[in-house]
Amino acid sequence: MAIHVKLADILDGLECQSDESSSYLNKKTGEVVLISHYEMQAAEEGSPIEDYPDWERDLVRIAKEIITKTGDYIYLPSKFDIHEYRIIERFILSLDDPLITDHLFGLIQGSGAFRRFKDAIHEYGIEDRWYRYRDNTLKEIAIDWCREHNIEFDDAPS
Repeated sequence: MAIHVKLADILDGLECQSDESSSYLNKKTGEVVLISHYEMQAAEEGSPIEDYPDWERDLVRIAKEIITKTGDYIYLPSKFDIHEYRIIERFILSLDDPLITDHLFGLIQGSGAFRRFKDAIHEYGIEDRWYRYRDNTLKEIAIDWCREHNIEFDDAPS
């Protein structure tokens, strides 16, 4: 039986990936869940589910299923797989103005690169273009990931 998901749910899961949490796809239901590293740690420690507040019990239960490798969950691409810095570089290369391109490349070097980049795209008035480029790139990543895992998807906006 093929997994069927809403592409928008996969994209939301990609957007939520962070240092503190990871997104997974439930292969049975097509639901994307976000599990914090705290919940994953709780599952690894094996504390009784009753030790957690009601709202957190389902997430710890899911985390236990993930770590016991039931096969019901697939890890979505992480922020390291997505590599937003490379997306920024490709976006900069797509710009027609060499002065803006050179300036932006200078800004994305070293600590604070993302903040400087975001400030500059607002100053240049190209933030809409950036977010459209980023969204399209994330969509391509999501589609490629779905195809790689033989997952059918609906591309309708949510």
